[in-house]
Amino acid sequence: MHPVDVTIIIGYLILMPVLGVLLAGKQRSAKDFFVSDRNMPSWAVCFAVVATETSTLTVISTPTIAYLGSFTFLQLAIGYLIGRIVVAFVLLPRYYGGELVTAYAFLGKRFGSGVQITASATFLVTRLLADGVRLFATAIPVKVLLAAAGFDVSFWQIILVITIITVLYTYLGGTRAVVWVDALQMVLYVIGGIIAVVVLAGKLPADWFGAAFDAGKFQLLDFGASIVTQPYSFVTAIVGGALLSMASHGADQLIVQRLLATRTLKASQGALIGSGVLVFFQFGLFLLIGTMLWSFYRGVQPKAMGMATNDDLFPTFIVTQMPPGIAGLLIASILAAAMSSSLNSLATSTVTDVYQRLSKRKLPDSAVLRQAKIWVLVWGVVLFVFASMFTNTENPVIELGLSITGYTYGALLGSFFLGLAVKRASERDAVIAFLVTVAVMAIVILGVTFPNGTGGQAPLAYPWYTPLGVIVTLVVGGLLSLRHSRTPAAEPAERVDNA
Repeated sequence: MHPVDVTIIIGYLILMPVLGVLLAGKQRSAKDFFVSDRNMPSWAVCFAVVATETSTLTVISTPTIAYLGSFTFLQLAIGYLIGRIVVAFVLLPRYYGGELVTAYAFLGKRFGSGVQITASATFLVTRLLADGVRLFATAIPVKVLLAAAGFDVSFWQIILVITIITVLYTYLGGTRAVVWVDALQMVLYVIGGIIAVVVLAGKLPADWFGAAFDAGKFQLLDFGASIVTQPYSFVTAIVGGALLSMASHGADQLIVQRLLATRTLKASQGALIGSGVLVFFQFGLFLLIGTMLWSFYRGVQPKAMGMATNDDLFPTFIVTQMPPGIAGLLIASILAAAMSSSLNSLATSTVTDVYQRLSKRKLPDSAVLRQAKIWVLVWGVVLFVFASMFTNTENPVIELGLSITGYTYGALLGSFFLGLAVKRASERDAVIAFLVTVAVMAIVILGVTFPNGTGGQAPLAYPWYTPLGVIVTLVVGGLLSLRHSRTPAAEPAERVDNA
């Protein structure tokens, strides 16, 4: 490993959190820590949303999907944009109208503490698992890089260093630091992707594009694959992608908290819809890298080339083929994609949705801020433990990350729809429907297979997890609500922003 690469990587690891803290300034109140006192510019939030949802999974795993398949993964991004538009005009106005700092506070106002706590606890577990995958994904290219330099470092050691850095700037800078760091990191890894395309273009023969096109590597729409079992068939990707995006951007505190940091509802809507456009082009960029790698390596399977996992593909190319300096920049860009912090969202949801609801007492602002910072530290330790669990997986990690959310996203989004559409539904109805949905999804994901269209059996395609969960929640909650002769009395509203 060239000294220039080492300098770039170490410089990034030091500079990025320091820059985030400097841009954030001192956190003067709990609201400042939670939602940056709602003063972040729309473009920064837009970039931060993109960095948060794609991260390392996009940078190292999306090229693998194109290498092994085609561009059909991009259909999901079309669904993602549709889902964002719905969230922008259906859910965001309710969050801003209630001056909320968490998505689940809306459920608390509609149903009561039981639903708010259930949804928040579910978010905490799901987010820790999904972000555990993200952190592990980051360790893959770093381990490849260090091995090439002669250093035998374990995954958990790499994960520990990244966790410490992320905890540091989140603890000191709150949401403002998180948003600025996310925005800067998105710019860095997109630049890294563009550089990779330029370098690859110089290494490929003149007819590479035509050969890849003839081999079907640029296929975008897939109308022939099984709708039930193939994740990138057209209907599955569009419908499933839209509902998945509605859950991740409307019912997942990780994204919602960033959106609530803008000055106005209109600015938040612009950031959300704009992020959908950026994600489409970003997916396209990294799918292009995968197709170019397919041409470079002549389609040989990654494991046949001695790679431990399929997701070693792009990191291995960076380490072995990139010139000094460029390799360091690309590794830094992958690290950038990994360090989008969820710790602030975990702490916010813990203090606002769980601690204060269970304690049933209003804490002074200084105590809320102190509790939030303590929970950043606690969740940093837990996240490290969760990330260390994912050390051996055969599937591209981006698919693993998306599948984890399938257990709970449908129940979360379905609870919001139940509250909006079924006026009779009570707190008990919502809680029962939520728990039944999680149980049903666990059974479907772990133990049910369907005909795959080629004579065999396969699991349900993961984009269907969220739509199925929404349907189960609405059906169960709707049927239970028929027991009531009138609309249940609403719980007295609480000013969550002052919690």
